[in-house]
Amino acid sequence: MIPILLDIQGLYSYKEKQTVDFRMLTAAGIFGIFGAVGSGKSSILEAILLALYGSTERLADRGEKNSMLNLQSDQLIINFEFRAGPRNAGTYLARYAVKRNPKNFHEIRPAEHTFYEKVDGTFQAIEQKAETLLGMRKEHFKQTVIIPQGKFREFIDLTPGPRAEMMKELFGLERFDLAPRTGTLLKAAREEKIRLETQLAGFGALTEEALQEQRQLLKETALDLSQKEGTLKITEHTFTEQQALDKGFKSLQTLKGEWEALEQKKPEIEKQRESHQAYLKAKTYLKPLHEAMASLQMDIEKLEVSIKNCTRFRGQYAQQIQTLEEEEKALREKADSRPERESKIRDLQQVLEMQRLAQDLHEAQQQMESLRPAITEKEGTLSSSEVQIKSYETLAEKTKSVDSLQLSEWKTAYSEWDRLILIIKKLSYDLNSLDAQKTQSQENLAEQQRQLPCGDTDIQNWVQTQEGIISELETAKELQVQKGGLAIHTHLLKEGEPCPLCGSLDHPQPLEKHSTRELIEELSAKIQQIRKHIERTRQVENRLQQEKIKYDHLQDLYFAKSEELTSNQSRLKALLKNLTGLEVDNLEHLETKIKSAEKQLREEQAIQKTLKALRQQTDELRQAITEERKKLDIVHQRTLTLASALETKRDGIKDQAFSKPFFDRTMEVIEETISKVKKDIAETANKLDSKQKALLELRKKETGNITDLNHYKALFASTHEKLTAQKMAYQDALAAHGFADSAAAERLFSQSLDADAVEAQIRRYEDRCLLVQDKIRELEQQPGISTFDPLAYQAIAEQLEKEKTELQALHQAVTLLQQQVNTGTERLKEKLALEKSLALLEARETSLKELESLFKGSGFVKYVSSIYLKELCNTANIRFRKLTKNSLSLEIDENNTFWVADYLNGGRKRLLKTLSGGQTFQASLCLALALAEKVKSLNRAEQSFFFLDEGFGALDRSSLRIVFETLKSLRHENRVVGIISHVEELQQEIEVYAQITLDQDQGSQVAYSYS
Repeated sequence: MIPILLDIQGLYSYKEKQTVDFRMLTAAGIFGIFGAVGSGKSSILEAILLALYGSTERLADRGEKNSMLNLQSDQLIINFEFRAGPRNAGTYLARYAVKRNPKNFHEIRPAEHTFYEKVDGTFQAIEQKAETLLGMRKEHFKQTVIIPQGKFREFIDLTPGPRAEMMKELFGLERFDLAPRTGTLLKAAREEKIRLETQLAGFGALTEEALQEQRQLLKETALDLSQKEGTLKITEHTFTEQQALDKGFKSLQTLKGEWEALEQKKPEIEKQRESHQAYLKAKTYLKPLHEAMASLQMDIEKLEVSIKNCTRFRGQYAQQIQTLEEEEKALREKADSRPERESKIRDLQQVLEMQRLAQDLHEAQQQMESLRPAITEKEGTLSSSEVQIKSYETLAEKTKSVDSLQLSEWKTAYSEWDRLILIIKKLSYDLNSLDAQKTQSQENLAEQQRQLPCGDTDIQNWVQTQEGIISELETAKELQVQKGGLAIHTHLLKEGEPCPLCGSLDHPQPLEKHSTRELIEELSAKIQQIRKHIERTRQVENRLQQEKIKYDHLQDLYFAKSEELTSNQSRLKALLKNLTGLEVDNLEHLETKIKSAEKQLREEQAIQKTLKALRQQTDELRQAITEERKKLDIVHQRTLTLASALETKRDGIKDQAFSKPFFDRTMEVIEETISKVKKDIAETANKLDSKQKALLELRKKETGNITDLNHYKALFASTHEKLTAQKMAYQDALAAHGFADSAAAERLFSQSLDADAVEAQIRRYEDRCLLVQDKIRELEQQPGISTFDPLAYQAIAEQLEKEKTELQALHQAVTLLQQQVNTGTERLKEKLALEKSLALLEARETSLKELESLFKGSGFVKYVSSIYLKELCNTANIRFRKLTKNSLSLEIDENNTFWVADYLNGGRKRLLKTLSGGQTFQASLCLALALAEKVKSLNRAEQSFFFLDEGFGALDRSSLRIVFETLKSLRHENRVVGIISHVEELQQEIEVYAQITLDQDQGSQVAYSYS
């Protein structure tokens, strides 16, 4: 993460908006942020944490936001622009803003915490938070990138568990947590094993021998099937021949029956043929003439009705036209008077406008009357306010002014004086307590010293001597154990017979089993006694060493507290020296002076506040009077304009006599009269137009009706002549085709006879008779059909069906056996494959069980975390040895606990907590730099950032120089280092820095060394 810009407004002492431009600062490689105590230096780091993670170091985001806001600000706004991500390639903006409730000063509204990414030169809102963008939580960010005040040694003080968890989160070591994955694989292997065992149980007693028996049975059944198929083919051939004869015999019997039915139907067919011929004559020659006569008769009847209707309409149209002409004449006369009526409407509208102008004029005159008293009243109030202002100005001149800056310095001095007194009391109490602890520690050291072996000053030599004695005793014990092993076989020795071990025939001194066992037990007791003595001595030595460390720590702490007491006493003397001019002897006297000055300042502020309010009231009155006079002038000008317009309207009326009665009427009556006249004029025009259109349409209808009447009369005469000619033609046709009268012919062609269907039926009958005769002759000439025996055919069919059933049963048996053999073969292969898989799976299960026991409880993660911590230690030691002039180095044990190897004391190890304050700072710095370097490598960044707040006060001048040279060397590693401090030596060494100053009115202000 590389910072770019930071905007702060409303946070702690930052009353006004201030921008910290990191671009020039980070370009220098190492820069500082300097300022007096309480100026707002550390608030810059808190602003960055608040923008990124939503909470500061001193206060959490929930419940304490009110304390974050400057007491003179209504809102807190922080904008932090930075680069982050792989290789710091992305540019982001973090924004944090909260506001006070306008109705409740102490209530803070919910915070707005948003992130933006720069895309194509513009910032766009994103969902990711700081944890995702930076790849770490706030706690780890404070230990690797920005280290706030008082949090520098937090990484060292972590217990092994949280430290390992931190390494796990920072470097993604959860990928080495293989226990869940191993457990999942083991569970899957066990489930698969159960599945395979279940499948194998389903195969039962499937063997190669049982499968071979099924193959032999299949072979025998297939041979029997082949014989049956030969017999069936012979029977099928005989049945096929008889089947063909049976079919011909049945067809012959059927055809003979059909021929008898055709002979019986012949008279009916002849009768249908005669009726069909008569119907065709009537329909073809007489029916068209008869239909034409009926059509002409119908046309004559329709024409008679039309002639009657046209004659009746001619009289109705004449009467309607006369009525419409009279109504149209009356409407035309009324419409001609329209211009005169419209002129009177215009006069009434002028009267209406006059009444409106008169009403407006009356309202304007009333407004003038109401404005004049208000102006007079405000002018009197203005004079009274001017007198009060002169009175308060005189009072302000007589009041003695108080220096607010001096008052602030008095308050600061009072707080510092009170704080120093409390600190001196606390330090005095701590020194007394430490003195008592030192005395107790010296007594403990003497007691532990007395518990060591008498006459032995070098414990290591004593331990080595004791271990040599144990070695000799163990050698003797081993010899006795060997003898005891040989003594077991002494009962095998017989005089005159060779020894089984050496072959000797003489056994002068055989071993005794009981004496050997007693010697072994005696030697074991001595060894155990010496070892317990060594262990007790080592425990005493450890307690002695711890007590020495404790005593040294108490000595260092006593010295540090003494120096701190002397320093605070010097500060108190310097503070009292600065207050000599005030003539104050104690805190109560100074408090009285402060309260007196505050009271005087409040009185002065009250006078100024009242004076300001009176002046503001006077200015408002002058402005109000000016506004009221402007309004009065406007209203007066309006009355003149309205009066002139009223006279103009009166002169514009043409018919004074007509309009005069309306002067006294209301505006509603005049408007109603105008509306009625306008409506009547419009209705008259519409009615006239409607009557004229109706009259024109009626005349067109009358003309059309006369034309239709003449046409219908002519058509009636010609149609009557055609009907007479058609009747004569119809009588001639009856005589020509042999019909006695018209009724007989009409009965024929009026009946619903389908001539085509009757003709087709007769033709089908004749064709069928010929076909049946031909087929009967053909079947009688075929051999075997006439002599066919149905009973013999039935016997052959039954025999064939029996043979088919037997053959089908054999087919099913062969198919079933073949299927069983195939299935058995496949299942046997599957069984062998499953048994092989089960064996492999059992071996895998065994391996996974062993892995599970290894990875259980995140053991592998802890192991990898230890490796990372050791690498971190090695990286930190490169700088730590240089800072301590090769006298100290850091180590980490198997429990992830930090130790220090002290090379000035033979390289002995001691806890990291036993270091002095300056040495602890050096170790913390080296570890923090090493941790930041690992994070930089993890993010593949070309450049990284490291910000440090305070921590230099515990270093002497020489150590400070070494630390500063170390920080300067980081520039060659492409690292950017920021330092927040008030140590003067650092301010002299660092050329590029930001200076923070606290202004009483404007709050914290940011300036730069290069501006």
